[in-house]
Amino acid sequence: MATNGTAKVCPAPMKATSNGSFQGDNPLDFALPLLILQICLVVVFTRTLALILKPLRQPRVIAEIIGGILLGPSAMGRSTKFLHRVFPARSMTVLDTVANIGLLFFLFLVGLELDIRAIRRTGKKSLGIAVVGITFPFVLGIGTSVVLRSTISKGVDHAPFLVFMGVSLSITAFPVLARILAELKLLTTDVGRMAMSAAAVNDVAAWILLALAIALSGDNTSPLVSVWVLLCGCAFVAAAILFLRPALAFMARRSLGGEPVNELYICITLSLVLAAGFVTDTIGIHALFGAFVVGIVVPKDGPYGEILIEKIEDLVSGLFLPLYFVSSGLKTNVATISGGQSWGLLVLVIFTACFGKIVGTVVVSRIFKVPKREAVVLGFLMNTKGLVELIVLNIGKDRKVLNDQTFAILVLMALFTTFITTPIVTALYKPARKIASYTHRTVQRRGPDSEFRILACFHSTRNIPTMINLIESSRGTRRGRLCVYAMHLMELSERSSAISMVHKARRNGLPFWNKKRTHKDQMVIAFEAYQQLSSVSVRPMTAISPLNSIHEDICTSAHQKQVAMILLPFHKYQRLDGVMESLGHSFHLVNQRVIRHAPCSVGILVDRGLGGTSQVSASHVSYSIAIPFFGGRDDREALAYGVRMAEHPGIKLTVINFVASPGKSLLDWNTGDGAATVQINEITQDGKEDDDQLFSEPNFTENESISYEKRVVEGKAGIVAKLTSMTNTNLFLVGRMSAVAELTERSDCPELGPVGSFLASSECSTTASVLVIQQYNPTANFSPLAEEEASELSDGPDDAQV
Repeated sequence: MATNGTAKVCPAPMKATSNGSFQGDNPLDFALPLLILQICLVVVFTRTLALILKPLRQPRVIAEIIGGILLGPSAMGRSTKFLHRVFPARSMTVLDTVANIGLLFFLFLVGLELDIRAIRRTGKKSLGIAVVGITFPFVLGIGTSVVLRSTISKGVDHAPFLVFMGVSLSITAFPVLARILAELKLLTTDVGRMAMSAAAVNDVAAWILLALAIALSGDNTSPLVSVWVLLCGCAFVAAAILFLRPALAFMARRSLGGEPVNELYICITLSLVLAAGFVTDTIGIHALFGAFVVGIVVPKDGPYGEILIEKIEDLVSGLFLPLYFVSSGLKTNVATISGGQSWGLLVLVIFTACFGKIVGTVVVSRIFKVPKREAVVLGFLMNTKGLVELIVLNIGKDRKVLNDQTFAILVLMALFTTFITTPIVTALYKPARKIASYTHRTVQRRGPDSEFRILACFHSTRNIPTMINLIESSRGTRRGRLCVYAMHLMELSERSSAISMVHKARRNGLPFWNKKRTHKDQMVIAFEAYQQLSSVSVRPMTAISPLNSIHEDICTSAHQKQVAMILLPFHKYQRLDGVMESLGHSFHLVNQRVIRHAPCSVGILVDRGLGGTSQVSASHVSYSIAIPFFGGRDDREALAYGVRMAEHPGIKLTVINFVASPGKSLLDWNTGDGAATVQINEITQDGKEDDDQLFSEPNFTENESISYEKRVVEGKAGIVAKLTSMTNTNLFLVGRMSAVAELTERSDCPELGPVGSFLASSECSTTASVLVIQQYNPTANFSPLAEEEASELSDGPDDAQV
């Protein structure tokens, strides 16, 4: 086209694929290879930042926002060569399109996580906090918009700018808040429950306000257009409820738990997400609303919603969503904030946002008689921003309501308010961990007929058969006296499904699965089925935390439930060829931390298939159990547990009491760790009388299922020979800190102790499972995770209160 006698040539659109560099083509001049490079660069860069920020316990969204800003014109993009080569202007249409498709499906996932029924049940406190937490910042946003319009945003339409500013200051990021609360273990506290409920209400209100802002920000200045947009938007929501919801409910009912979902149903649902996005974009309220509404109307009962999350979450949140943050970062130029006026406005916006949210929340919380410290913490939690904030700002910039400088100021405000949340909440709020003290913390006890409580932890279905068979063997003849808390250990990840699991835990107040749910965890079902077949009381639980802190959930739950023993799976499992393979160092550290902090005895189960790969019924239990006894507190605990198991008619217990020959010591052959020998010696030497007393008790001497052998050995060779010769043994019970030196040349598992390390190693040819037991020692120098109340000791809580 010609203008004033000069020709303006538009750049040719990018072709999709190149012919290759050998044909003389530069791959970066073509859309597909350039997009691949952009995705790889963004993912690597943002994940690296997330690792750097992980010690600060920041949510990943912070790393993605910072990464987007750093790749944009604020930092690396200052190099025009880098910007024109990696993010050229003509590639932005493709990048923005892919990013928005990812965002479309991500908001579908957000809608899946929001349960409108739960929002309707929101209490007065949370509703009041949500209403004031939106209204007060919105009003302050109006005042701030007046200041900005008179300085750096002159000439913009008044009504759209006012609404966009109000919305951007009043938003609370629901998914980001859930992540922060989960990291800080506040989800099951009163503060966490109020914050999540208020944030859910806030999230829905923010989308309604954003729809209003978009309707007002069209190019057509006629108010009738905005009215038509809003009316059509309401009609779309009504149509989704009346027509889409029944269709989705039909597909959800046809998708049964434990069976593969019809691929056609998944295809139809994902296509509906895109179609709904097309309809809302045609109406003029952005395609994201359609996807969000479809996510909300998908039935939350049953496995269908969870299967949808599993199908798309990794691809969307892992690859496509970071592109949206980069797309936003490329529009953010911090250099536009220059001069005293601009920096003063940035401070004003940050102050207004924080003041509105925090003060408004604190005031209404105090009206509802929330304690001062908790009210302040609630204020900072409700001030969390995130992805929705960026969506609002990007829509405002695309619609030319926000200019470059205002956009940069608001992005930095969102980044700052979210970044300060975790450190401030950590400093201000440490929920009381005072828990009532209790008596029965060990298997060895004075009241043998009192209820025996076990907290059995498991990672996956691999642990369950042996764990259930061990529990069945522990039942003995004292029917109704064994209570098992079956805790499923689940790692809290960045995945959306992790947040939905968090909601399940939060709804119960403690890390318990909802007993009334229609779709149950398959691993929990195994324990519930066992309960129906036996007289053992089984109570399923779940702990959802990062692996570096999940030991806190285990130990705190053990204290709250007043259990006598925590059963943990060993971090290695046996392959078909007999080699022990590790599940990962993180699981190894979990066991070590529980050993250090446990408020009761601990057992680590090295699983080699006790009873096979399936649950064994009570009438078919037939196990040979051996206890190598060397003396000491932990060996006595193992013996007490073995004596209890020997009450079961299908159990044969063999106790081998190893004694050093005259003039010899079982500690003589220690080859390197003298400190460990001294520690074992100190622990065990003062308990010889207790050892002898245990062997003389009636439940030991009068039980025909127990055989006792006193074996005099010269040293390590005699012990190893005896242990390896016991080929018919199904289970070894051993004390962790036995009065014996190391039986292996080298061990990387100090939590198993000298005997357990040998029996679990490849040096020992046994096929028996091993349970390594550490007895609770109140005088040991351990670090309790909960402070006990100064109250009378009790035998256990009332079952009705559990």
